[in-house]
Amino acid sequence: MKSVVCLAPGELALEDRPWPDAPPAGWALVGVSHVGICGTDYHIFEGKHPYLAYPRVMGHEISGTVLEIGEGARLRTGQTVIVNPYIACGRCVACRQGKPNCCIAIEVLGVHRDGAMCEQLLVPAGNLYQTNGLSLADAAAVEFLAIGAHAVRRSQAGLGKRALVIGAGPIGLGTALFARIAGHEVTVLDVSRARLDFAERQLGFAVVDNLLATASASLSGRTDGEGFDVVFDATGNTGSVQSAFAHVAHGGALVMVSIVKDEIRFSDPEFHKREMMLIGSRNATRADFDHVAASIQAGAIPLAKLVTHKTTLEESPRDIARWAHEKSGLIKAVILVGGTA
Repeated sequence: MKSVVCLAPGELALEDRPWPDAPPAGWALVGVSHVGICGTDYHIFEGKHPYLAYPRVMGHEISGTVLEIGEGARLRTGQTVIVNPYIACGRCVACRQGKPNCCIAIEVLGVHRDGAMCEQLLVPAGNLYQTNGLSLADAAAVEFLAIGAHAVRRSQAGLGKRALVIGAGPIGLGTALFARIAGHEVTVLDVSRARLDFAERQLGFAVVDNLLATASASLSGRTDGEGFDVVFDATGNTGSVQSAFAHVAHGGALVMVSIVKDEIRFSDPEFHKREMMLIGSRNATRADFDHVAASIQAGAIPLAKLVTHKTTLEESPRDIARWAHEKSGLIKAVILVGGTA
């Protein structure tokens, strides 16, 4: 089958690989329809991902159709599905607490094991969720939006709270959208004027340009000088994460949505005097996937605006390499594998 393989940092190739074997008990064979291209995929291509060994077939934002079912799998052939790409052990301390998203032995499709930039994929049946009326194109967007939905849920911030989302990439915009759905008063901070314009004009968010000398005053003015009840950092930038502490109100929280390789340093006296919470947010759970799917069905997520670029499996090695550097106008790109737009 056709597969896009990242052979090494900066090197992508379209290869013919063997078709998957028949699914074992509890698993299913999925025909891949659509695959979203994530910041994680660009990081893998650029050699910046901390948990990866090459070569790797990328792709973890997946929709598809069940082709074959292993013994005991409660699915039917022909069923359209959203793929939860986080394969958990089901036995560790995190799994026992209902947190398979941070399983000790987690294997994420496209990161720890080969993903969906290919024609067919074996997936545990428990990781497949019915599309329930979503198109396969829309279903492929559920996973990346679930990252933001999970971060908002992790924040524990209630109605009317003032939220700052740092980073206006796809994950940051998804976080901002679900913060708004949760009833937060949302401000988006970034250094890209183009992305801020998109967040403001297309999605209706208040924005602040972090490159302007007036940025600090603008942020302070948004909260009457008190700081934000919850700050979400979705930049993947060490300096940004460290600077984010200063934006948190007394009694507030900082949620680290993105991940960086470096150590994070902060002032303990500032941290303690605010009695602030520092929260890690990793992946997402079934509850987040369900919340996202319901929000898309309710018309609360403008997917037609978010999906700005499309490509095919054959053209994706060229396009991923180009989009890793040419970000103008790019919010979310999707590979059409076996489906249609």
